[in-house]
Amino acid sequence: MEEQARESPGSSTLLQDAATTRRTPSFVPKLGAGIISDIRARAPWYFSDWTDAWNYRVIPATALIFFANVLPGIAFSLDLIETTQQYTVTEVLISSFMAAFVFSVFGAQPLTIAGVTGPITVFNRTIYDIIHKQPNAPNYLQFVGWVYLWAAIIHWVTAILNWCNFVRYVTLFSCDTFGFYVSWVYLQYGVQVIARQFSGDFEGALVGITLALLMLVTSFLFQCLSETTLFHRHIRRFFSDYGMPISLIAASSMAYWGRFNASNPSTLPVGGAFQAANGRTWLVKFWELDGKWVGIALPFGITLWILFFFDHNVSSLIAQGSQFPLRKPPGFHYDFFLLGITTFMAGLLGLPAPNGLIPQAPIHTTSLLVMGKPSQKDIDEEEQITKPSSQSGYDSNGAVIKMEKSSDYSVGQREAPIAVVEQRVSNLAQGSLCLVLLTGPFLHILGLVPRAVLAGLFWFMGANALKGNGITIKLLYLIRDKTLTSPDEPLRKVRKSRLLMFVTIQLVAFGATFVLTQSIAALGFPVIILLLVPLRAYIIPRLPFTQEELSILDGPTASPFTMESVGGSLHTA
Repeated sequence: MEEQARESPGSSTLLQDAATTRRTPSFVPKLGAGIISDIRARAPWYFSDWTDAWNYRVIPATALIFFANVLPGIAFSLDLIETTQQYTVTEVLISSFMAAFVFSVFGAQPLTIAGVTGPITVFNRTIYDIIHKQPNAPNYLQFVGWVYLWAAIIHWVTAILNWCNFVRYVTLFSCDTFGFYVSWVYLQYGVQVIARQFSGDFEGALVGITLALLMLVTSFLFQCLSETTLFHRHIRRFFSDYGMPISLIAASSMAYWGRFNASNPSTLPVGGAFQAANGRTWLVKFWELDGKWVGIALPFGITLWILFFFDHNVSSLIAQGSQFPLRKPPGFHYDFFLLGITTFMAGLLGLPAPNGLIPQAPIHTTSLLVMGKPSQKDIDEEEQITKPSSQSGYDSNGAVIKMEKSSDYSVGQREAPIAVVEQRVSNLAQGSLCLVLLTGPFLHILGLVPRAVLAGLFWFMGANALKGNGITIKLLYLIRDKTLTSPDEPLRKVRKSRLLMFVTIQLVAFGATFVLTQSIAALGFPVIILLLVPLRAYIIPRLPFTQEELSILDGPTASPFTMESVGGSLHTA
């Protein structure tokens, strides 16, 4: 059995001190109080963040998150690369390394994975679409440099004024809606990658579809096997840890087998090792931009700040969700200040700005779970849930009772999460692999990966995220046969009309965000995302929901311990 994450000396005392130190009011008048509180709470754990990495879980976590972070980031950037001609794969990889290095070495929340996301590529591409049509258009990278600088300044002001305390208003309503949007963005990008295949050879496009489906099906097959009772538990964990990387390597190799190779499938575009696009220098002289464009860049910077404020903080929340048995304190204010630094550095070097990733951040934490036998208390709680119900496809009471006994046995025998290997090495290691990938030999290997395989990776990650999303769970409940639904299902206590109303509000918000992203007004989508928070806090409680219904339909994203960094959870029913 894998070694459980080790406790630091005096950990209980540290936890008490951290909790006491971090109980700050919602709006702290003292400048920088949140940053100072985060540093004081996390500093005692810094040494153990490195020593606790002496655990096998770090190896599969590094491998999994490397493939889940880098390849989607490159695929997201393909449209940006081909449209603007201002970026290459090199810029994307360096941006991913910079984020991993800063947040793993200096950050207060090293479990949060940051990198190049779909929204930032949409943001940068939309800026290009707007300014390149203008007479006397400015230099694109210089203009983006000022956008990032304005955004960085607002990031620093936000952290110093303790505005990250607004995160306490973020509940599952906002997180599920945003996560639903991100999942569909992944699915959409997968379709776009395949659609571009048809601009070339038709046979190559058909091979691309085959490779994408192979990647999708194989990844889900490994995942399903890891969730069954087949094989030894170590084999099932191996399937869970390495199933996706194995599927990606296998699907990529298939492109060079037999007649598949003759179709010449489209692969990733790569440039020279550590070379910027168009042979430019790495330093972007944004200070040479005309004054009028500096002012025009300000509203773009505000929009980027809105996007990162929600996206990065929600990624951090989900990565430290209440389902994870965490013991080390978070630090939202301090990490958001660091995000301002990485945003400024991205503008200075001409890189796409990195920020927190969904679903990669929670995937990282999940891969670091240490499994063990649940305590008797956990078994008793599980038994309250596992009643004769729903899940059986049989009508006879005898069959249901038999299933219940089998379920009770499995509850006592199965493993449950007992700890998380909270450390900094896996994040730093996956970022360092980005630099390794920039060397000549590995760039050549990267250039052999078919684009269609990344489409399958998009579909797998998007569908997998949708499977566990709160909106999907509620929709499945609505269409499920009620005679086969557990009598202990909490949603049974919610009137169907109110459940439909709640989900409809989320779907409308998702639809508005998704549609806006596809238009020339795509820069405005972060505003809709941010408006989800006041919508939930001030408008939904005025609708005809009971307090009990809202407490079932919604809840805090993270545990009270995690929310201490922002003044405590504020879950208003």
